[in-house]
Amino acid sequence: MGSVASFVENARSEPDSEAAVSLVPDGDEVYAVGDVHGSLTLLDDLLARIGDDAKTAPGVGRRTLIFLGDYIDRGPDSAGVIERLAGLSMPGFTIHHLVGNHELAMLDFLRDPEGGQDWLRFGGIATLASYGVPGLRDTDDPAELTALRDRLRERMPPHHQTFLENLQPMMTVGDYGFVHAGVRPGVSLARQNLDDLCWIRDPFLMFPGRHEKRIVHGHSITPYPEVRDNRIGIDTGAYAGGPLTAIALRGSTIRFIQARPPVSLAKAS
Repeated sequence: MGSVASFVENARSEPDSEAAVSLVPDGDEVYAVGDVHGSLTLLDDLLARIGDDAKTAPGVGRRTLIFLGDYIDRGPDSAGVIERLAGLSMPGFTIHHLVGNHELAMLDFLRDPEGGQDWLRFGGIATLASYGVPGLRDTDDPAELTALRDRLRERMPPHHQTFLENLQPMMTVGDYGFVHAGVRPGVSLARQNLDDLCWIRDPFLMFPGRHEKRIVHGHSITPYPEVRDNRIGIDTGAYAGGPLTAIALRGSTIRFIQARPPVSLAKAS
């Protein structure tokens, strides 16, 4: 399909002076996938690579695959990504899907098209197109917005909306926490606000201290995975010509797997 996958050797790392080792439980292996944003070809490539990678460690007792949200918008095939993820089954893996800010925005639009119209302005138009819904004429006309929402509902398979409505806000495995955007520093994981989990940036990204868990997140694009003692960011801009990145955790080991677009597309972006 023109794409390649590779292990990342130049992830950005800024450890503190008292770095602690983060662990997943003995016998476990955890993979987490960053922001897909409608990039179905890269997703399929990455899933194949994850499956191949798992075969290199046949003694692992339990494998978990976590998707960090933002499956839709901006890229060319949001509908195809939802269809793939909603029916995904990988032998030997337990699969979890987390919610991102773009899924929250789409659900807001489906519930209240006038109140949720901002979704159209930061990626929703591409998702509408992937469902075969033509673009709208007036984003401020309540009647047009309602009609647009109704056309989307007609085109969207019911199991797609069910998938979106059942996304999880957070997961923890061993010393790691998995969320879409980040966590509010100083607030326990049990008391985190959903808006922060899906939308937060600077208060989380700039915080130098520790959280209850080392947080694996997407949402904030970097050219390569960003590894710090309190967090690991794996949104590498798949929709904009960057790779789609997964992290692989086993014991104290951290590795990355990537699916990359064809060179011509990467250069064009």
